Amino acid sequence: MLVLSSPSGAGKTTVARRLLDSDDNLIMSVSVTTRPARREEKEGRDYSFTDEVTLRRMIAEGALLEHARVFDHFYGTPLKPVEEALADGRDVLFDIDWQGTQQVMENAAEDLVSVFILPPTTAELEKRLKGRAQDSDEVVRRRMSKAADEMSHYTDYDYIIVNRDIDESVSSVQAILGAERLRRERLICLHDFVECLREGR
Repeated sequence: MLVLSSPSGAGKTTVARRLLDSDDNLIMSVSVTTRPARREEKEGRDYSFTDEVTLRRMIAEGALLEHARVFDHFYGTPLKPVEEALADGRDVLFDIDWQGTQQVMENAAEDLVSVFILPPTTAELEKRLKGRAQDSDEVVRRRMSKAADEMSHYTDYDYIIVNRDIDESVSSVQAILGAERLRRERLICLHDFVECLREGR
């Protein structure tokens, strides 16, 4: 499980989409949320949109790997699709905040690689948020206010990337993913393979 987190506007969604386009063995974990869809978002691709009653029921039933309340809306990660993808030998990409990351760590730390993406400057972060033209000035102000708290959690992550250039940031995450796939404990058939080599087969 590869987690990408960042303050809103720092670039994690763009990095995530570029990773998915370049890696057939990586699939996106689609979060469920109670917030309304933005103009460019599609049901089932970006999020599964639902109501608060349904999402609270999923929490009560233990159907979510993680969940959090962010800016007056609930978000969560359905557990079953993640388990199925991992069992099928695929890697799963998460675009979640630090609260969700902490919950995933508690539930599956040995299977998790976490990356926190920082903006190059606070001014650049605000410029990106305003440039998206998705949110009102009040929402941008709230996101900027929350960014300082979000960035204070960088120490909880395995890797840190400062997103000065999107191509370089994507390459860095690809390098992290490639290295983590080669960790000895993740190579599930390695012992048998080495035994065959030792026996001359």
